[in-house]
Amino acid sequence: MDFTRRETLALGAGAAALTVLPFRVLAAADEAIAAFTGGADMAEGGIELTAPEIAENGNTVPIGVSAPGAVSILLLAAGNPTPGVAQFNFGELAATQAASTRIRLAGTQDVVAIAKMADGSFAKASSTVKVTIGGCGG
Repeated sequence: MDFTRRETLALGAGAAALTVLPFRVLAAADEAIAAFTGGADMAEGGIELTAPEIAENGNTVPIGVSAPGAVSILLLAAGNPTPGVAQFNFGELAATQAASTRIRLAGTQDVVAIAKMADGSFAKASSTVKVTIGGCGG
């Protein structure tokens, strides 16, 4: 099979773009975290993230999050093209600061939950979910 010079350059440019793509996705998740926290430090603990270790289908992955005393919880799928999944806000009359939902995951990746506590501090929890069939076109 013979390739022209233009085809070879196009294949090389495509391969280079694919190597940079994961870094751009992780950068999007970091930007979302920075926007939510304002760059503040996050403590480990104070928030509980419930996610399956293995998801057979990435289209419907059950996720639960609980953070007693939280004002808001941000849920991210770090490996998705659009990492922001949900933001749960809790008022003064909320009985519990917990939520559950089903999310779509493109493949094996980290699911991250960040809680903003009533005192202005932030807590972080993450879990790796192994997806056998991708949900975002995979």
